[in-house]
Amino acid sequence: MTGCTVVLMDGGGTGGASVRGGAPGTRDIELLQPTKSVERIEGILLSGGSTFGLAAADGVMRWLEERGAGIRVGPAVIPLVPAAVVFDLAVGDGRVRPGPDQGYAAAAAATPDPPEEGRVGAGTGATVGKMFGREHARPGGVGAASVRIGTVTVGALFVVNAVGDVVGEDGALLGAREGTPRIAERLLAGERPLLRTAREGTTIGVVATDAPLTKVECNVVADAAHDGLARAVHPVHTRLDGDTTFAVSTGRGERIDLEAICLAAVEVTADAIRRAVRPGR
Repeated sequence: MTGCTVVLMDGGGTGGASVRGGAPGTRDIELLQPTKSVERIEGILLSGGSTFGLAAADGVMRWLEERGAGIRVGPAVIPLVPAAVVFDLAVGDGRVRPGPDQGYAAAAAATPDPPEEGRVGAGTGATVGKMFGREHARPGGVGAASVRIGTVTVGALFVVNAVGDVVGEDGALLGAREGTPRIAERLLAGERPLLRTAREGTTIGVVATDAPLTKVECNVVADAAHDGLARAVHPVHTRLDGDTTFAVSTGRGERIDLEAICLAAVEVTADAIRRAVRPGR
């Protein structure tokens, strides 16, 4: 009950990242900060398996290296693939985690077609709503959404494994049975979370656009995407979550106002998260 999901940019692109959760599991994320010298990355890995799952990035890099994709440094070509993980070791057999072979297979299977949603890839073992115990958990998964602004596309793909609830635009709990108590209400009533399961959450994802963006602008968009998390996940950005967002630009489209891209990032992030718990809607 685990897996990994790879987002590839044919020819590379610009990237940024923003971490708001208190317990992230990430790899090579620091190189996406504006002060670092790296300007292009080849893709993003989202994986189950907690920190063990970061090893799947080795396989993605191997697949890209075989195709000559990456930054040339002396005699070597180095594909840069930042990564983030979710904790799913309490679902299925926790001794099974994505590794290099699974990362390689995910890269080889990448397609420009709309991604599958629900409990697939990195969302295979994802659950939500478990802050007060796994018996309250509902299926999470992978969700995707996109919007067009003129000729420009802004899309999002998120893996939703939150300890909190996922809520709709009307505030209703998604994927929950009628009468399920809201986690936020229980917290505000003074109930204490179950620390064991409160450590088992995280929402991670990628916002992508073809509009040209600098590294600074990608980081601004990644920050904005967290507003979409806050719309759809309650509570969000807890000390024990690893909530991490990436933003990437292929730079092949028309340049438009950054504020429009940020607004779109918020909308598609919230939509993708909601679709993760109700695929196809």
